[in-house]
Amino acid sequence: MLTFVFIGTLLIFAAAYFFYGRFLDRRFDVDDKRPTPSHTDYDGIDWVPTHSIVLFGHHFSSIAGAGPIIGPIIASLAFGWGPTLIWIIIGAIFVGGVQDFSALIASIRRGGRSIAQITRETMSPLAFRLMLLFIWLTLVYVLTVFTDLTAVTFVEDGGVATSSLLFIALAIGFGLFVYRLKMRVGRASLIFVPLVLLGVWIGQMFPVPAAWINATLGIDPKKAWCLLLIVYCFVASTVPVWILLQPRDYLSSYLLYSSVLGAFLGILFGGFAIQYPAFKAWNDPQLGMLFPILFITIACGACSGFHSLVSSGTTAKQLNKETDARKIGYGAMLVEGLVAVIGLIVVAMLPLASPLTSQAPLTIYGNGMASFFGVFGVPSKIGFSFGLLALSAFILTTLDTATRLGRYIFEEFLNLKGPYTRYFSTLLTLVLPTLFVLIPFKDAGGNPIPAWKAIWPVFGATNQMLAGLALLVVLVWLKKIGKPISFILWPMIFMLGMTVWALVILIRQYRLSLIGIIAMLLFLLALLLITEAVRTLMTRPVVESDRS
Repeated sequence: MLTFVFIGTLLIFAAAYFFYGRFLDRRFDVDDKRPTPSHTDYDGIDWVPTHSIVLFGHHFSSIAGAGPIIGPIIASLAFGWGPTLIWIIIGAIFVGGVQDFSALIASIRRGGRSIAQITRETMSPLAFRLMLLFIWLTLVYVLTVFTDLTAVTFVEDGGVATSSLLFIALAIGFGLFVYRLKMRVGRASLIFVPLVLLGVWIGQMFPVPAAWINATLGIDPKKAWCLLLIVYCFVASTVPVWILLQPRDYLSSYLLYSSVLGAFLGILFGGFAIQYPAFKAWNDPQLGMLFPILFITIACGACSGFHSLVSSGTTAKQLNKETDARKIGYGAMLVEGLVAVIGLIVVAMLPLASPLTSQAPLTIYGNGMASFFGVFGVPSKIGFSFGLLALSAFILTTLDTATRLGRYIFEEFLNLKGPYTRYFSTLLTLVLPTLFVLIPFKDAGGNPIPAWKAIWPVFGATNQMLAGLALLVVLVWLKKIGKPISFILWPMIFMLGMTVWALVILIRQYRLSLIGIIAMLLFLLALLLITEAVRTLMTRPVVESDRS
């Protein structure tokens, strides 16, 4: 049955890529005769034409993160794996994939502009400022949640920390070989991909122990890793994309490809039975009602507003030709949906009374990967660590991409220019995430909880609300250039409806606490943006033509 679930989803996604993907190509008149911004605005730092395989790796690594694993695990534990699977399939095909693809196309047709800049051009300066603020808050939550999760992983498994450090060094080497020594991507891959896999073994041989960090630095190991990760984010955001961002994301993709392949083969030959119920309950005591909580919990596995920032932020500046957009914008979301299915499968194979069901999602995922790789004789410890390394590698790529996007936001908001502005805007982007990962959080009972767990509900609501708003901006743009909008309209209405509903629940639940106040602010920003979009559509005639 688990094999049927995975193969069935794979076939559905493959059909969606070829049929619905082609439909999207026709709707947007994709044509390679139009030069992309990476060629017309080349600068060697952010605007760089990139091979589609390398760019797919960057884009996929940036959007994947921990969301498609943690979200489905949390949702499956609460409501059962059945509703989770249904939303992943429908959401990835008709909502998340459409948002990612349309944001990428809209950006390259507007000179590589971000979704916020497109908001200003198609709606109003007020909408632009509101969108920038909403995006900035989203990035703060992304950086906080994923920095905290990565630090937790490094403390739990020092081998993953060692492998991650080696991975960064290998990425820099890959970038130098390809872009400075002009080695072909395929040949460089044959050298560096095996070295990345070797790094998994080396990490287990020479782990960075948490006790050593505490004894050497005299501070809590988790806080030490948080600070080091913030420093890494600063460096990754300010150096040229070819030296770290692109090669690191490209090499990261092989880790996840390997984990997906290992999971698939383990599911296929392992004979694991489904033991967790497909449907558990309509209401979870901790999360709340299935509607709308399921749709903000699963997040990146089906749809994510953060993806629109990547599509219109870094990816649009590197897209070589328009026909690469379906492979990268739409295809990467479908592959991420497969990763999300693996997340729900590691829950589906657990007995309802298993002690693992009360463990952290990272632990559940690591144990699931250990089981899959164990089918082929891989030691449990290595399988567990490989799963966590693949996950943390993608979290790190999300961190450096989110920081770079935050830099773009400040540069847009303040109209900053010059060679040194990227350092200033990156510092400003990292201030709040640094504070959030260092201050203590408590649950309703006053018990200490990790920062990621405290912020996850509002992170999910913000992320999904941004997806609805990104679709709204694309809809306004399409309407103004006289294109059909129904394929954007219905996903937009659904996402905005679910997330507004979820924000109302969060406001009632948290009231005047920090999370409650943030939810109120997000609710107000969303309503203002929706109002501005309606006003634009009602008062401005459709006279603008596509700049293509």
